[in-house]
Amino acid sequence: MNEPSALPSTAAEDLLRRWIGLDPHSIGEAAIRRAVRLRMLSLGIDDVQTFVRLVETDRTQRDRLVEEVVVAESWFFRDHQVYDHLRRFVAARITARPSDPVRILSAPCAAGEEPYSIAMSLLDSGLQPEQFCIDAIDISRVALSKAQTARYSTNAFRNADSGFRDRWFRMDGGSAVLDESVSRCIRFAWANILEESFVTGAIDSGSGPYDVVFCRNLLIYLTTDARLAVERSIDRLLKDDGIVVLGAAEPAILQGNWVADSAGSTFTLRRGVSGERSRWPSLASRSALSAPRRPTPTLPPPNPAPSYPAPAPPQASPSRLPPPVDPPAPVALSSTSTTSADLRCEDSGGGSATQSVPLILADVNALANARRFSEAIALCESAQRDIGPSAELYFIAGIMHQTSGSLAIAEDCFHKTLYLDASHDEALLALSLLAEQRGDSGQAAQYRRSALRVVERKGDR
Repeated sequence: MNEPSALPSTAAEDLLRRWIGLDPHSIGEAAIRRAVRLRMLSLGIDDVQTFVRLVETDRTQRDRLVEEVVVAESWFFRDHQVYDHLRRFVAARITARPSDPVRILSAPCAAGEEPYSIAMSLLDSGLQPEQFCIDAIDISRVALSKAQTARYSTNAFRNADSGFRDRWFRMDGGSAVLDESVSRCIRFAWANILEESFVTGAIDSGSGPYDVVFCRNLLIYLTTDARLAVERSIDRLLKDDGIVVLGAAEPAILQGNWVADSAGSTFTLRRGVSGERSRWPSLASRSALSAPRRPTPTLPPPNPAPSYPAPAPPQASPSRLPPPVDPPAPVALSSTSTTSADLRCEDSGGGSATQSVPLILADVNALANARRFSEAIALCESAQRDIGPSAELYFIAGIMHQTSGSLAIAEDCFHKTLYLDASHDEALLALSLLAEQRGDSGQAAQYRRSALRVVERKGDR
C-alpha cells in the first residue's frame, strides 16, 4: 500500500484547509499522514489520489477523515472564572430584559462538556430553563453523538469541584449520566461556524443573534483566512452588546476592536465603543507563526519555567481540535472542540497520569541536563502517547524546543499547554518571551499582562 507520507503536500492538507480551515502546521503533517493512512486502510484503497478524489465527492468519507484529525477533548467547568463571569453577565442581562431569554452559542461544543457546564452554572444560580437558550454545534458527528448521550467518564470531571457532579449526575456502572433537566436545556446540531449557511440559518431562524458566543481554543488551530472568517461569523452572530469567550491565547488573534468585558474577565471580550481601543495588538494579518530560527539557545523566561530544559510533545498528533484547547473547543473544530489528534485522551481516567507525570518529568530533567536532548524528547513523546495529554509535558517540551532554537514548535507547545490549562502563567510568560524575540513588543506585553492576572487570581483563591 502506498505510504501517505508520499502524498503531495497540497492534497489532504488543502482539503482540510477548505473544509474546516485547519492549519496543518498546528497539528503536524505526521498527524494528517496518519489520518489518511487509517482511512485508506479502512477503505482498502492503496492509491492516495484515488482516496483524495473519493473524499472530495463523498461527504460521509470527508466527515470520517475529519474525525481522525479533530478530537473532542474537553472537561466540565474548564476555567471557573469564565463561568463566574457568565453568571454575572446573564443576571444583569435578565434584569435589564426580563422578558427576553438569554441566547448562548457554544461553538465548537466537543462532547458537550462546555454547553452542559453553562446550563448547570445558570441553573445553580437560580435561573429557570425558559430564561435561557443554549445552542451547541460541532463538526464532529462522533462528539455530538456523545454529547447527546450525556454519559461521561471520570476524565470529564478533572480539575473541577465535584459538587456539581453530585447535584446533576447519577452513576451507572463506570459512567456518570447527566440529569435530563440539564440535557433538555441544550440544542445540539452539526454545523460549521465557517460556513455562511450556518450564520444565515441561525439568524433567519431566530436562534441568533446571541448574547454570548463561546468559541474557545479554535482560532489557534486555523489558517489566517479561516480565523478572519470565524471572526466575521462571530461578529454577525453576536448582539451589539453581547460578549465572546475565547481561549487563553486567542484574544490577540482577533482583528477587530475587541476589549475585555471587565477587569476580571481576561478572555471574555465585547466590542469596543467609539474611541475605545482594543487592548490586544492584532495578529490576524500575520502568519500564525514566524519561521523557525536558530539563535543562541534561549533559556526559559524569568520565573515562569522550571529550572530544567524540556522535551517535545508528539507533533504527530494534537485539541480537540481545540483543547482545547479538547481545548479549547465548533468550524467548530472540536474544542472546546479542541482540535486535534495529539490531544486525544481516551476514557481511561486521570489518576494514573497525575501520578506518572512527576516521575516522567524527573527522568526528562536528568536526560536534558546530560544534554541527551533526543532521548528526552523521545521520552516525552512516548509519555504523551501512553498517559494522554499533559500541560506540564507540553510546557517543558516547549522549553526544550526553545532552547534548541525551534521557536515555531516551541510556540505551538505553549499554546497546547494553555489549551489544557488556561491558568498556566508560565506558558503565558514563555509566549511573551517568544514574542519579544520576534520583535512583537505589543504582543509580548499582552502575554505578560495576562500572566499577571492569572497569578493574581491564583493568589485570591
